[in-house]
Amino acid sequence: MEQPLARPRSLTREAAGLRSGVPGLSEHVDRFCGLVERVDPLIHAFVPEPGRHERLRAQARALAARYPEPAGRPPLYGVTVGVKDIVHVDGLPTHGGSALPPGVLAGPQAVVVDRLRAAGALVAGKTVTAEFAASAPGPTRNPHHPGHTPGGSSSGSAAAVAAGLVPLAVGTQTVGSVIRPAAYCGVVGFRPTYGRIPMAGVIPNAPSFDTLGVFTADLAGAALAAALLCDDWRGDDWRGGPAAGGRPVLGVPDGAYLERAEPAALRVFEESLERLAQAGLTVRRVPLFPDFAGITRQLQTINRFELARGHADWFARFGGLYRPETAASIRVGQGVAAEDRAAALQARERLRERAARATAEVGVDLWLAPSATGGAPEGLHTTGDAVMSLPWSYLGLPALSLPAGRTAEGLPLGLQVVGAAGGDERLLAQAAFLEGALGGKA
Repeated sequence: MEQPLARPRSLTREAAGLRSGVPGLSEHVDRFCGLVERVDPLIHAFVPEPGRHERLRAQARALAARYPEPAGRPPLYGVTVGVKDIVHVDGLPTHGGSALPPGVLAGPQAVVVDRLRAAGALVAGKTVTAEFAASAPGPTRNPHHPGHTPGGSSSGSAAAVAAGLVPLAVGTQTVGSVIRPAAYCGVVGFRPTYGRIPMAGVIPNAPSFDTLGVFTADLAGAALAAALLCDDWRGDDWRGGPAAGGRPVLGVPDGAYLERAEPAALRVFEESLERLAQAGLTVRRVPLFPDFAGITRQLQTINRFELARGHADWFARFGGLYRPETAASIRVGQGVAAEDRAAALQARERLRERAARATAEVGVDLWLAPSATGGAPEGLHTTGDAVMSLPWSYLGLPALSLPAGRTAEGLPLGLQVVGAAGGDERLLAQAAFLEGALGGKA
């Protein structure tokens, strides 16, 4: 049995303590850097950074001087945050998990980092990503079972939170790169409505789908981060507690989509549904995606075309430095016609209308599904299958993953909870019912 390294920390508790001055920022930074030195060589969540300790000490001193009084300190005062290495951060190079020269990939600091720093956060460092947020995995290991993948492409962000290195990390999701690693690593992952957090300053994968998201230990932490990072946040739904969101009616999308999950994952999913029903929640089964194979083809058409277009210049100049998996996807995308992408985007609009109509007709508030097809696969040669997130990412709907059970081998599983477009606040509020019924942890 592999030794688990998973000890996630509460963002809300840590933020409250730092604002009150316990611990002081100097001590906090020393503790963090000591923890990284001890634990990160075992899981490789962070991109190596010479001088990390000195950089963070200097930034902590500046932050403490700026906010000497606890009452005036911002919400994330001193909180260390991991940032996925396709997100530009002033003072830190962007590698994108690749061998390309960092200067080639450089760009202005991302809006999401501007918002983190305005909220008082300290950027702990860059977290490991699969190459260009695609499928070629990095070296990160799963903190629960280090011989298994943490998922991807936001591998380092999920693992850093699961291992307790940081209480908050930023990732991105094109298809399943927040929800799946959150499930594999036994933490909460929140991917808001497409476009709710500006993508400016982030290396694109497929701009029609790319969405920034966060990893935290629990739902309260995700809600705190969302309120600070999302555009036009309407926080009353969350602050009012579960009652403000209303007791949700739950929908299960039966059919070919759900059948993509492994039998063991489906058994645990059904057990979760039973617990939710026993807690007084209504569960309705609905055939939502009758042509799931068609949805998959359309998403892949858009994704590959946009990946190839976004990397056209870099790939022409540095194609030999790309890893085989990424290069193969780009070459496929080069063969996709622009009119095929346009047709797939039109099909997406039609599906959005049908899905919204079906959701209203059956009176469903939240859709539920497994967050991944099963537990984290063994080995580091793959980041796992993103298919359980595929239709929701295609539609641009907000989703989160709650820890929900384990496999027989002790690998975490997640419950995927999906809300209505633009209904991120309500999703987080209503998901509190589910977190409570499921015990709040794996």
